[in-house]
Amino acid sequence: MTAYLIRRLFQALVTVLMVTVISFGLMQLMPGGPVRAILGSHATPATIAHLTHQMGLDRPVYVQYWTWLDGLLHGDLGFDYIQQRPISDLLFNALGASAYIVGASLLLALLIAVPAGLLQATRRNSALDHAFTVFSFIAYGVPTFFIGFLIQQWFEDDLKWVSVHDQVATFGEALTHPGAVCLPVLTLTVTTVAGYSRYMRSGVLDQITQDYVRSAQAKGASRRRTLYGHVLRNALIPMVTLVGLSMPALVGGALIVEYVFNIQGIGLLTTRAALQSDYGITLAATLLTAVATVVGSLLADLGYAVLDPRVRLT
Repeated sequence: MTAYLIRRLFQALVTVLMVTVISFGLMQLMPGGPVRAILGSHATPATIAHLTHQMGLDRPVYVQYWTWLDGLLHGDLGFDYIQQRPISDLLFNALGASAYIVGASLLLALLIAVPAGLLQATRRNSALDHAFTVFSFIAYGVPTFFIGFLIQQWFEDDLKWVSVHDQVATFGEALTHPGAVCLPVLTLTVTTVAGYSRYMRSGVLDQITQDYVRSAQAKGASRRRTLYGHVLRNALIPMVTLVGLSMPALVGGALIVEYVFNIQGIGLLTTRAALQSDYGITLAATLLTAVATVVGSLLADLGYAVLDPRVRLT
């Protein structure tokens, strides 16, 4: 297990390093560059030259990259000249609300999808199975923003159960004002459950037809013990991979949800930065998404190895 963990960590580090090279290189190719985005189209050549030197953009590209990478290793993502604040402060302040929404929706989705998929598989072609299948197809096919608008209309405007007009920008504010984020969490949960439950249903159906299930039942094992002691664990293996690899999709979904419900999270910050050609924040957000992808893949591999010891030998 130790050797497997070391190999996966090394691969993750190499992947993140390559992402930094590609992301930084693409930002260098953006038209106009960060200086023009900050100063506007009417800036004088002298002003442009002064800010270019101040930001270190007149140095060779490899020197700029090394300086930026060294700052990353020390937690410094640079300075945002448009908002006049360190990028790390802007990013991590906005990250709190996004982490709450994504984490809570992922937890709720798993708590609902795993039992639902298991129940569907064990009661295949029943009315319950057909009803949840219809729900899954609708929730999976309808755009996230439309589901958000419907939920907001029902729970806030029609029923007046909650209000999401309060600004939430940190993890602490999300904890102390759960009413302001319950509808965004519900929106992401609905769309996530739709996909996860189908995968869980397929995994259980695939496992209950295996020879080991018939062998266990022939030896006198109860249906409950066979289902929860053997089938469920093996059916969770593809689910672990799915959860790990779906982290970027959840972050993308959070971007849409934050825009719909005006949550001051990483998604809304990135959207505004892209519209304002704020290259520093855009680059940092791109790197953050890439790191989330790599970490999700790494956690999926480790979870796979825990559930299936044969993976550790590969």
